Amino acid sequence: MDPDRVCVEGEIESLRRALDAETQARLDVERKLERANAEFEQFIAMAAHNLRQSLRDVASFSQLVAETYSTRLGAEGAGFLDRIRDGAASMQSLLADVVDYWATGAGDGRFSTTDMEAVLRQALLSLDKRIAETGAIVTHDPLPNVCGNFEILTKVLHHLIRNGIEYRGTISPRIHVSAKRDGIDWVFSVQDNGPGIDPAFHGRVFGAFKRLHGQEHPGNGLGLAFCQKAIESHGGRIRMESTPGVGSTFYFTLPPDD
Repeated sequence: MDPDRVCVEGEIESLRRALDAETQARLDVERKLERANAEFEQFIAMAAHNLRQSLRDVASFSQLVAETYSTRLGAEGAGFLDRIRDGAASMQSLLADVVDYWATGAGDGRFSTTDMEAVLRQALLSLDKRIAETGAIVTHDPLPNVCGNFEILTKVLHHLIRNGIEYRGTISPRIHVSAKRDGIDWVFSVQDNGPGIDPAFHGRVFGAFKRLHGQEHPGNGLGLAFCQKAIESHGGRIRMESTPGVGSTFYFTLPPDD
């Protein structure tokens, strides 16, 4: 047998074994990551459950103290109790947003035909009380079907519309939702008539826990970070245009359902 051929065949066999070993090592790493992700998911779920229960206890017993000992608390004591209840409510909201932020994109990535008209209706339903309190007017153009996750996209519109309601100027908030086809994707826009955002802060708006407004406005700085992560999990992009004194418009892309 040709010695050169034997040498080449030996090298090929060595390369094949090395490739097999590399493939097996990669599979082992992937399995370890899957197990670690599953364990972390279970940990997050259990921690969130226990924290929610503790916060419910704080809120419930605070209310019980207020009802039972209202005549003994005095103005200062009642004020302290209000701060406790407000803190518990804020922590409950933060916990819900943290879990949402972590969970977005952690699924299997399978989406289905989603009616954005229905998504908007559900988002407005979740904001019904706040819309009534502020006199906000929310209008929209006809919205298409997309390929996406109904629950996640409902939360995206909820956050973007809520921003237009909460970060308003001295006039009643007006928000308009529209969509247009741009090549393959649909481009959605959520436009408000708020005070706008200084260009110096445009690069920070989608950062987690980046609050551009004072404590007089509700929120924890996760809403827009969630929106960015949610849209990117759909293969889309999100951006903002804003003019101080005029308002802001958030644009995001989603794939069509066809």
